[in-house]
Amino acid sequence: MKKREKNIVYRRLIQSYLSSVISISMVLLLAGLTGLLAVNAKAVSAYFKENIKISVIFEEIASDEEAKQVFEKLSNKKYVKKADYISKEQGAKEMKEILGEDFLDLFDVNPIPISIDLLLKANYLESDSLALIEKELSSFLLVREVVYQDSLVKVINDNVEKVGYVSAVLIVLLMFISFVLINNTVRLNLYSKRFVVYTMKLVGAKRSFIRKPLLVKGVWQGLISSVISVGLIVVVIYMMERDLPQLFEILDLRMIAVVLAAVPVLGVVLCLVSTFFIANRLVSMSGDDIYY
Repeated sequence: MKKREKNIVYRRLIQSYLSSVISISMVLLLAGLTGLLAVNAKAVSAYFKENIKISVIFEEIASDEEAKQVFEKLSNKKYVKKADYISKEQGAKEMKEILGEDFLDLFDVNPIPISIDLLLKANYLESDSLALIEKELSSFLLVREVVYQDSLVKVINDNVEKVGYVSAVLIVLLMFISFVLINNTVRLNLYSKRFVVYTMKLVGAKRSFIRKPLLVKGVWQGLISSVISVGLIVVVIYMMERDLPQLFEILDLRMIAVVLAAVPVLGVVLCLVSTFFIANRLVSMSGDDIYY
């Protein structure tokens, strides 16, 4: 009978410990994923900026030699990430794919002008920088006009700062929620040991002696939960690389490594701090308090 009761108690302790570990792991997983989004917000913004195409369109009289000279100069500009030369033939081929094979039948000659498509580096996709770049591009010989989506640039620039503020607020809020949830989980787990703690006090055990095994257990609990959450985050990253390779390519691998390293630290610190304060409270409980 006693063996059966011990097995029941042992099983309940394991279930309580596992539920605590799983709860903490889920909280750390949420914190880790939010951290990944926050640290890569700039990279995502840069990706969208650097995919805004700027077209430099030449006059009809411009020859391939003259246009290619301009192309060589633009390719070496510090603000250009990538430059593509679009000849009249290539432009006509692209228009055929859009408008159909017979659209050129309406014209005596190929009406598609020579153009150069530019992708700029993210740092230069600001309104003031773009204005200077547009002015410089327009000054090249035989350039008729410079075309880009000015409204899209403004939308991205206006929202980048807002995303930064929202991310900062989210992180602070999530850190607070994480601490509260982990603190409650640890408190419920330790509260079941209040009678053991009180018994140790009665036999003369010091506070440090009582706290030590609880703190060690808290560290292990945070570490195990962190390993689980890091494993789940790695699974999410792997699925992203497999199913969304273009999105994965823009992520900063160094910042991902920082987040993966920070999650265990966060888990251990939060569990340790929570365990310390709750253990102090348990040690200070009187005989009457332990029943409430």
